Amino acid sequence: MNNTKIFWFRKDLRISDNPALTEASKAGNILPIYIHDIENSKDHAMGSASKCWLHYSLDSLDESLKNKLSFYIGNPLKIILELIDEYNINQIYWNRCYEKWRIDRDKNIKEILKGKNITVNTFNGSLLWEPWETLKDDGTPYKVFTPFFRKGCTKANPPREPLPTPNKLNVVADSKYSKTLKELDLLPKISWGEKILNHWQIGEDAAQNKLKKFINKGLNGYKNGRNFPAKHNVSRLSPHMHFGEVSPNQIWYAAKVSSDCDVNDKDHFLSELGWREFSYSLLYHFPNLPHKNLQNKFDSFPWKQDKIKLEAWKQGKTGFPIVDAGMRELWQTGYIHNRIRMVVGSFLVKNLLIDWRYGERWFWDCLVDADLANNSASWQWVAGCGADAAPYFRIFNPITQGNKFDAAGTYTRQYLPELEKIPDKYLFCPWEAPKEILSTAGIELGVDYPKPIVIVSESREIALAAFASIKKNN
Repeated sequence: MNNTKIFWFRKDLRISDNPALTEASKAGNILPIYIHDIENSKDHAMGSASKCWLHYSLDSLDESLKNKLSFYIGNPLKIILELIDEYNINQIYWNRCYEKWRIDRDKNIKEILKGKNITVNTFNGSLLWEPWETLKDDGTPYKVFTPFFRKGCTKANPPREPLPTPNKLNVVADSKYSKTLKELDLLPKISWGEKILNHWQIGEDAAQNKLKKFINKGLNGYKNGRNFPAKHNVSRLSPHMHFGEVSPNQIWYAAKVSSDCDVNDKDHFLSELGWREFSYSLLYHFPNLPHKNLQNKFDSFPWKQDKIKLEAWKQGKTGFPIVDAGMRELWQTGYIHNRIRMVVGSFLVKNLLIDWRYGERWFWDCLVDADLANNSASWQWVAGCGADAAPYFRIFNPITQGNKFDAAGTYTRQYLPELEKIPDKYLFCPWEAPKEILSTAGIELGVDYPKPIVIVSESREIALAAFASIKKNN
């Protein structure tokens, strides 16, 4: 393995538009590696759905590398040092990550390798802008999205244009230390993972196909259509982006150069990519974002401890159909439509008064697109305690939300087939239906479908009183 360089795949599981891989390809033979780090991640260890996706994404990437991707599990520093000694390597390449535990780990590895005269080459392969490029004029990070995107991002350089697939990749494999993909033990022991994967195609080719399909068929009408879960105006690219099967730069420019799209739809979609950047900026500058309220006044919020209602929420058995449909979509597909994410999140923290961190943890385990920046920033947003957060008194009414965004019940009935025969008038409030209508629909509340676990109007007043109490305390 003369003149061999290590390329360390992390959250960039693709060949095209991979800055670090492109540079490494110019430097001779490449030993491509993936390390399942189970020692440094601690309470941010990958959730079950994410591990399931990762298994098949790595399998696809390995195929793209002619089955020469080497797999490892354990401490990256120890593994990398072993490979350096074994193969006389003097350079390593990787694309940067932005979670604090990864930053701390990577800094430590970098310092130790430099002390051994190993050249470490790092690049940005995950974001449109680096978090330190989008600061306010006074050098502090933005806490409000619109100026972040319209000022902070635009004053930085435009996003780099996507790089082509390297013309030549001279890849070699490690036959001494490498594990098999199966030995990473990423797949769940129950068939739940298989059910989720029935809803997805995974890997770089699948991501590119989905991007093209969205640009051609989903981008027009995006600004309005994205709010309706039964419509096809969301990209569903988030898990592909999280694992780096497609880069934000590829998505940005695919949308930007689209000529058959209304400018308002295009601008709104690009701003959603901007929200992802905003989330990463928040996580980078406020690394406690996943578990600490960004607004300190919420530290005294009187959350309730109610395991029974929390379990009902997790299982989609709250008695509120739009909420239950969303939670069952999550369990069955590893994904929730964005509008419905806001509805189920609001219901947990405002109607049930359960700490947003319980929701963040459940999403972390169940979402195939579980992303530490997006997940924590979005949960804090819906709870009212984050940056640019929705005002706490904005409490989504699950009945109104259902009637407004799923009026025909297409989405709701897909995940709640037991309500298939309920008339639209009572779909989102089945407890108001006359007994004869419930009987005709084959529904006995409390048996075939749950009775509501709270009264919406009362829970709203209790939530507002709780919020008033922390305002008073502060």
